Amino acid sequence: MVQARDISGGIHFHGDSRPDSPKPRQLPGDIRGFVNRGEELGRLDALLADGEGETGGLGEALAVSVCVLAGTAGVGKTSLALRWAHRTLARFPDGQLYVNLRGYDPGAPITPQEALHRFLSTLGVPAGAIPADPEAGAALYRSLLAGRRMLVILDNAATVGQVRPLLPGTAGSLALVTSRSRLSGLAVRDGAHTLTLGTLDEPEAVALLSAVTAAYRPQDNRDQLVELARLCARLPLALRIAAERAASRPRMGLDDLIRDLRDESVLWEALSVGDDEEAEAVRTVFAWSYRALPTDAARLFRLLGLHPGAEFGAAAAGVLDGGVGIGRVRHLLDVLVGAHLLEQTAPDRYEFHDLLRAYAADQVRQEESPESREAALRRVLVWYLHSADAAQTWINSQEAHIPLDPPGDDLTPASFADYEEAMRWYEAERGNLLAATRAAEEAGLDVIAWQLPAVLRSVHMLLNPFEEWLAMSRIGLRAARRLGDRTAEAELLESLGMACTQSHRLSEGAEYHQGALAARRETGDRLGEALSLNDIGLIHLRGRRLEEAKDQFEQAAARFQELGAAQWQAVVTSNLAEVTYELARTEEASGFVERALAMHRELGNQGGEGNALRILSAVQRDRGQAEEALRSAEAALDIARTHRNHMWEGYWLLELGRAQRANGELDAALVSFQRAASLQRRLGDQAREARAWHGAGETYRRLGRPGEAADFHRRAAAVHRELDDLWHAALALDGLAGALREADEGDGTGAAEEARRHWAEALRALASYDDPRAVTLRERVSAALAQ
Repeated sequence: MVQARDISGGIHFHGDSRPDSPKPRQLPGDIRGFVNRGEELGRLDALLADGEGETGGLGEALAVSVCVLAGTAGVGKTSLALRWAHRTLARFPDGQLYVNLRGYDPGAPITPQEALHRFLSTLGVPAGAIPADPEAGAALYRSLLAGRRMLVILDNAATVGQVRPLLPGTAGSLALVTSRSRLSGLAVRDGAHTLTLGTLDEPEAVALLSAVTAAYRPQDNRDQLVELARLCARLPLALRIAAERAASRPRMGLDDLIRDLRDESVLWEALSVGDDEEAEAVRTVFAWSYRALPTDAARLFRLLGLHPGAEFGAAAAGVLDGGVGIGRVRHLLDVLVGAHLLEQTAPDRYEFHDLLRAYAADQVRQEESPESREAALRRVLVWYLHSADAAQTWINSQEAHIPLDPPGDDLTPASFADYEEAMRWYEAERGNLLAATRAAEEAGLDVIAWQLPAVLRSVHMLLNPFEEWLAMSRIGLRAARRLGDRTAEAELLESLGMACTQSHRLSEGAEYHQGALAARRETGDRLGEALSLNDIGLIHLRGRRLEEAKDQFEQAAARFQELGAAQWQAVVTSNLAEVTYELARTEEASGFVERALAMHRELGNQGGEGNALRILSAVQRDRGQAEEALRSAEAALDIARTHRNHMWEGYWLLELGRAQRANGELDAALVSFQRAASLQRRLGDQAREARAWHGAGETYRRLGRPGEAADFHRRAAAVHRELDDLWHAALALDGLAGALREADEGDGTGAAEEARRHWAEALRALASYDDPRAVTLRERVSAALAQ
């Protein structure tokens, strides 16, 4: 089915200047002190040379669109890929995408869907607009790369299945894949070129050692460097670690260092179980370097093997180590980076090579007691839980907090000065928050496993990261059920219901909310029961089951009144105003909205006041009070802008645009719909973005520009069809048909027959609705068809 975001060309808002598509620059930094691999770099260059045209620029096609760099662990695949990528930036002017798929990490690998989510977000697709279906996501990704020249680096892939959805679909872009496997399926089916990296030859290995050590140890002779290279199996990762240790001890003879490494090798061989020579050499060098660390640095290294995510900051590292001061932690992290046992990827962000992460996890199992490991893991999970709770305070301050036990005197969660700082923390840590939820479940820490997704619900409901929202909430639900905690279970069911509702899976969302309602009735949670009734009413309202929605709202209102829950009583009164407005009971709706407005003002709830003003504006338009409707909508927008709340602004702008149109302010209406569409795209709400397009179409018809109106209605209808929103699809199809008929009357383009088809489709869409507005629309469409 056509997706609206795939449509391009010929559609413009009045005065719109659409920005260029994002040009991602995701490459990690170039490799310091990179030497050798000249032959391999030349072979990669040949992929570009074969695609060059006569003018020397990159031609329509590369020699291949996929290249696999294969080789054993530690052989330098990533280093080669990054060095070549930095050398060829000019060949890929539309940008570079990078993801570490972590196919060989001790933890969970990155799934294709997770990687697609990251890439699509980078390419400008809002989180809520990213398809939940993997095939649809991959298709959108290929569409966005079509006609562009981009380099996509897929690092540390384990399987073909992890890679294939991330491949560009057309020539011009190149996917560079690194893997310990040759991924032969990519060569057979996708025409991939495979370049296998071996260990360095002797001169190259010595050159790498010299590049790191020469400034510190100019006295080392070549024979000793050859021996050190041999003990490292001439693997770049092992060579760099050995060279860093040698450079850090300039007064220690290289023969002494070699003797230590040889002794370590003998010890390791006695403990090993017959792995291949290269793997033994790498582990030997790890152990040799690890045992040379200061005691506190070695302990931090192994404790970091417990961190749930692949990347971390200094604060989380300090929590694992029992609350060591941040200054001391940063010093120890610098020691590990200096020993090449850890990589600093950004200010205050660190990660392991996958082999070193596995080695750290192995060491923590051997050297720390089960009680010590459990305490360290619990500390870092509690830190993430309370830090997320602190972030929620800024990101969505309107929502209530989940009651949490205190973090403990020795634990200081992250704190934030403002919304922007909290959001930066969340964006940096969101992968770790999902990993922490998984780790809590695996460790049997079920209270943390349900509380963490419950805390983050209020963030997720604003930002719509549907994949992680659903994944975390399902983990939390399992944990709550294992605990037999029906209150917690209701929280997670409600979260899942919200995620499904906001991703337009209404029937699934209704099942979750019904489950929450049952749990709350079982536990005697009267307030929770009323909240669930309101949630179910909202699902019915979205699906235009208006009488059912009204019934649920009335039940919720009665319970809120019994409980004296004034804030929620005001909310549900607004919902009753909206549903009675949709039922065309204008006087009844007017009464509800006036009461809701008074309640919200008395409570000082400006968000609720603004929403009530939005509904009041619609009621006033229905009653022919165009100027009053405009004033109400403008007052709502003033509230949204005062609070800098884009979610409110994007939604309420739709009503402002309608009020402006009713007052003949057509240019102003177009500006409002343009701003609404832009905000809804940023927020990821496809349905409301399509409503903005529909509003623009109606406005262009009023301006006597039916061709542009038809473009917008067509675009809106495509999205509403995709979302299975038959009511709004019918509205858009009616607008499209009317615009086409007007265009045909103006220039005889022959669009009348197409208009008839759209009106016929609109009638079919309206068949399932029997409310007064639907009946009126059906009669008008039938009359248009009969003309």
